[in-house]
Amino acid sequence: MTPFLTRLMGRLPIGWLQLKHNRTRLLAAVGGVTFANVLIFMQLGFMNALFETSVITHRNLVADIVLVSSDFRSLREANPLPRTRMYQAMAIPGVTEATPVFMSTMMWTDPATGDTTNFRVIGIVPSGEVFLDEKLQQQVPLLREPDSAIVDRRTRDFRREIETVIQEQGEYLIESSGRQLSLRGVFSHGASFDVDGLLIVSEQTFLSLFPKRAAGTPTVVLLKCASGTDPLAIARQIDQHFPERDVLALTKQEFIDAEQNYQSRQTPIGFVFGFGVAIGVIVGLVMVYQVLSTDVQDHLAEYATLKAIGYSPRYFLGIVFEEAVCLATLGFVPGLCVSLVLYAVAARATALPIAMTWSRPLFVLLLTAVMCVISGAVATRRLNSADPADLF
Repeated sequence: MTPFLTRLMGRLPIGWLQLKHNRTRLLAAVGGVTFANVLIFMQLGFMNALFETSVITHRNLVADIVLVSSDFRSLREANPLPRTRMYQAMAIPGVTEATPVFMSTMMWTDPATGDTTNFRVIGIVPSGEVFLDEKLQQQVPLLREPDSAIVDRRTRDFRREIETVIQEQGEYLIESSGRQLSLRGVFSHGASFDVDGLLIVSEQTFLSLFPKRAAGTPTVVLLKCASGTDPLAIARQIDQHFPERDVLALTKQEFIDAEQNYQSRQTPIGFVFGFGVAIGVIVGLVMVYQVLSTDVQDHLAEYATLKAIGYSPRYFLGIVFEEAVCLATLGFVPGLCVSLVLYAVAARATALPIAMTWSRPLFVLLLTAVMCVISGAVATRRLNSADPADLF
């Protein structure tokens, strides 16, 4: 590595040679930076999984505008709205179609394993176009049969035997809420932090599973707009059409943004992951500072000699920055490799889409470099301000 750095920098890589001189200290520093990188990678991975899984359902809905209750914050806490608002919205020019959607949660215990699954149950009109997922939409007509359902094959702790039975026999019977359901199809969606998977049923089956819900109280209403119209302008017009202000019209993107903003700013878990990233940076700052500060202290006599013969503080700062960048690079590579392994393990264990995006390593590398450079700048404060005679 020394010849490469020499050619790259056009001079002897003094910072790298000083780091390499004490291999034990170098390994400890690289280990500290690696740990900080792994911590940051894992927190970002879980945070991204939180944001993405929270809006998978939102993205899969066929809608230009979504009607929600005026106090909407999240699908998990969404209050129902009056169905009459759907018919009122249909009177707005540019709105071509409206579809009510019912949502709630249901617990089901698998008698074969004893595992309890928390399903988000979505009730729809079987004749409507609700989902962008073509494979799922093609199975929606199966819901015309009473007490029929389509289940998410990526549900957490979902037994593959159930999918096999559905494919071979056409149905798999389960019992929940005092009713027997026939699982007639499967689709891919995925778990989230608040539910283990999805269960799609017809509107009538939904109302039989949740007798306290009335047919006139859907959770959301999906609106389609005529081609060439502006959904945002129509949404604002719908808002003005409801003087009661009990219903809010959101474009699909606003619907998604509202959910993600709630997850990032108003839930404890969003704060925890952000705080974890900050802790990773602080850990890295402290460990790198300790290493660089000790290295500066060990070579004070050499630095004093160079300062006495005229080398500027910028030169010494460059040497320490060189050490910082070397530590950042050496700690980043194993940190990335370990994180990739942990991502795979965590994704398998939690059924969450924890994956490495192409931009995340670049962000973490830049963050690590900044972290190490700041530590280096702090470590050279005494050297920059001291008289050469005081350093001997």
